[in-house]
Amino acid sequence: MSDEENVNTEPAVADGRRAALAYLDEAWEEALLDGIAPDCVAHAALFAALKELVLAFGEEATARFAEKLPERIREGGYTLPSLPH
Repeated sequence: MSDEENVNTEPAVADGRRAALAYLDEAWEEALLDGIAPDCVAHAALFAALKELVLAFGEEATARFAEKLPERIREGGYTLPSLPH
């Protein structure tokens, strides 16, 4: 898994990622409605994502990707802008 693959912004890739996120958002909401705690859903989602990355790219490439997560998180890479009320 290269940095290039992680930041691929080709329209088809971006569209696929948006569609996948919509599916995950829907499943997330269903889990919350069923009474599953948000942190449990988050941990399960992370496990599932890392499992798939290991299957696709191997353990070492996935570990290198995961090593960059703290910096990306601190830089706001996973923070969504606040919506107006």
